[in-house]
Amino acid sequence: MDIDGTLVLDTFAEAFRLRFGRLIVTAHDDHWLVAAAAAACGYGTSVLGCDAEVGAEAWLAPDATPDGRPGVSLLAFAFTAEDVGRALANRTGQCLLTCPTVCVYDGLPTATERCPLGAHVRFFGDGFEKTKVIAGRRYWRVPVMDGEFVVEETAGVEKGVGGGNLILQGRALEPTLAAARRAVAAIAEQPGVITPFPGGVVRSGSKVGSRSQRLRASTNEAFCPGLAGRVPSELVPAAACALEIVIDGIDETTVAAAMAAGIRAAAGPDLVAIGAGNYGGRLGKFHFHLHRIPGLF
Repeated sequence: MDIDGTLVLDTFAEAFRLRFGRLIVTAHDDHWLVAAAAAACGYGTSVLGCDAEVGAEAWLAPDATPDGRPGVSLLAFAFTAEDVGRALANRTGQCLLTCPTVCVYDGLPTATERCPLGAHVRFFGDGFEKTKVIAGRRYWRVPVMDGEFVVEETAGVEKGVGGGNLILQGRALEPTLAAARRAVAAIAEQPGVITPFPGGVVRSGSKVGSRSQRLRASTNEAFCPGLAGRVPSELVPAAACALEIVIDGIDETTVAAAMAAGIRAAAGPDLVAIGAGNYGGRLGKFHFHLHRIPGLF
C-alpha cells in the first residue's frame, strides 16, 4: 500500500501492557513551565533502562488547569503501579518541587488505583508543611523560598499501552529526519499519547536480548544500513537510513490513531517506506497491523 509515494509495509507494531500516571503541572509563566517539563521528562525514554517513559501529553491554557495558570499534562509509563508511583514521586521531588513557581496536581482523579505523591514529598517541609482538603481531594502545602509548593497527596494509576512504533526508511538522512519531525508533530496533536525519546525519535532501535548477558536489549541490526550485506536486513533496497518513533498511549485506540497520524504526516516522495518493529508476536499482547489501522487508507 502506498501513501504519497511512500510504501507502507505489511507488518505490525508489537506493544505491551504498561501502567501510567498523569500529572498536571502548572507554573507562573511559560518559561518556568517549560523548564519544569524538561526536567521532569529527562531520562525517561525506555523502561528497559529508566524508571519510566515520560513525556508531555499536552500543553494547557490557563482556563484548563486547576489554578488558572499555564500548565502541561505529563504522562509516565512503567511496568507496574508501584513503578509508576516511585517515578512520579521521585521526579516530583527532584524536578518539580525544585522549579520556581510550580504546583502539581493529579491528572487521574477518578482512578481507583492510587500511589503516594505529596504524601511522600511533604516530608521536605520538615514539619512546617500544611494540608487541606478541597472537594474531597487532599493537597499539601510545602514551604519553599518563593512561597509554597502545592502538591496533591496521591496520584491515580491506570492501564495503558506502551511500545507502539513506526520505523521510517528514507533515501538519505536529511529527508528522513524531516519526515520524522513531521510525524512527531502530528502525533503530538493527538490526545492521550507521548513519544518519549529525544525529539520523539529513536535512532538506536533495539531488539530483545544481547550477546552480553548484562544487557536486556541491543541494537536491531536488521535496520542498520551499515550492516546491510553482513546480516539479514529488513531495510527496503533504496533505504539509506532508518529512524523509529515509539508511542505510548492511554489505550489501544489512542495509540492506533497516533500511528495513523504519524504515517500520514511522514509520507512523501523522499521517504521510501514506513514499517514497524515487532518480535514475531511472542512478547507483546497488542499488535497494530499497519494495513488495518482504522482510517489510514
